[in-house]
Amino acid sequence: MAWAASATSLADEVTCPICQGTLREPVTIDCGHNFCRSCLTRYCEIPGPDLGEPPNCPLCKDPFHPGSLRPNWQLANVVENIERLQLVSALGSEEEGVCQEHGEKIYYFCEDDEMQLCVECREAGAHRAHTLRFLQDAAAPYREQIEKCLKCLRKEREEIQEIQSREKKRIQVLLTQVSTKRQQVISEFARLTQFLEDQQSILLAQLESLDGDILKQQDEFDSLVAGEICRFSALIEELEEKKERPAGELLTDIRSTLIRCERRKCRKPAAVSPELGQRIRDLPKQALPLQREVKLFLEKLCFELDYEPAHISLDPQTSHPKLLLSEDHQRAQFSYKWQNSPDSPQRFDRATCVLAHNGFSEGRHTWVVSVDLAHGGSCTVGVVSEDVPRKGELRLRPEEGVWAVRLAWGFVSALDAFPIRLALEEPPQQVRVSLDYEVGWVTFANAVTHEPIYTFTASFTRKVFPFFGLWGRRSSFSLGS
Repeated sequence: MAWAASATSLADEVTCPICQGTLREPVTIDCGHNFCRSCLTRYCEIPGPDLGEPPNCPLCKDPFHPGSLRPNWQLANVVENIERLQLVSALGSEEEGVCQEHGEKIYYFCEDDEMQLCVECREAGAHRAHTLRFLQDAAAPYREQIEKCLKCLRKEREEIQEIQSREKKRIQVLLTQVSTKRQQVISEFARLTQFLEDQQSILLAQLESLDGDILKQQDEFDSLVAGEICRFSALIEELEEKKERPAGELLTDIRSTLIRCERRKCRKPAAVSPELGQRIRDLPKQALPLQREVKLFLEKLCFELDYEPAHISLDPQTSHPKLLLSEDHQRAQFSYKWQNSPDSPQRFDRATCVLAHNGFSEGRHTWVVSVDLAHGGSCTVGVVSEDVPRKGELRLRPEEGVWAVRLAWGFVSALDAFPIRLALEEPPQQVRVSLDYEVGWVTFANAVTHEPIYTFTASFTRKVFPFFGLWGRRSSFSLGS
């Protein structure tokens, strides 16, 4: 480009002879040469061979007076304009709409090459067969595309912001739950500690009592044994003396002496009485309350660290006519015989399902479902959104507002976007369903072995209800907590 080449040529003319850079604050000396003020000042500070002589020009060696430096304002303006032109050259163009090659204003856009053209560019042979449009006409459809992209990007950004907000709330809920659980743990362990101290005192007192009774019976035993030993020692001594006497004296009252020996009664006392022995054997029973309390403590602690029990009942207004509900609405049995149930918007008409009477829109809740399946039967348990379809086909998956697992004869499946057959140690007969509404967890576990079954993660925005499905003659389920 001609003007860019001219700017480069001018830049060579405004170079400082000392630093070889662009002139900064140019000054002119007596001989007419120009230098940077700072460069020339440093040059004058260098001492020459002849002290007191004026310095010489770095180019022509003519002497000049340092005090006669004259600022060259015109040259400074030229330097500034050259730098601006160089910057424009580096960026492409100082003004929008100017052709870099010809310096003409741009009017056209080549659709084929995606290039902006001036009149001279348009007349060039390279673009004559291409589709050319005026800039405004060419920009209009691209503006529309950009607007669509912006709309999509803004929507996605809003979704990400919503996710961020929701996850922050979820984290706060979890932190609150952890804080509450911390207080529960402290409280329960303090109560257990007090109970253990009381039980320790009771057991130690019982052991102290047993210790005293054992020592008392030991003294009684020692006294009794000592008396018996003394009696037998006297009799032995009498017989030994009798045996050494002459025959006449030995035979005197011999029959009476022998009768006394034969009729002797040796008392053989026990060191510990049966009653005391029984008390010692029964001592472990005194620790049974401790064992029961520790068990209750662990169960209560685990329960309080988990969820609140939900006291739910089946809603007959939603029950499919093939489900036979108990009078207390705690049990359902599958029946091929249709019940005389009036149709209503709330009732399932194709899926053999039923909902709980009350739903949840907050909190942490848990309930137990006991399942009794006949051969070929199945039972589905979980939660559903309140707006789940009641009429027609019901698709059991999270996208339709259903978070559930299916227990069938011999296997268990998680009804996710695609059913997942689960590998469990044993098929559960009692399933614990736990709901954390704020966090968005629906957790299933074996209520007997506590083995985890499956966990769904969701974002609840509407009320959810416990959900139950049943199929198979003689199959049934019942509720618990």
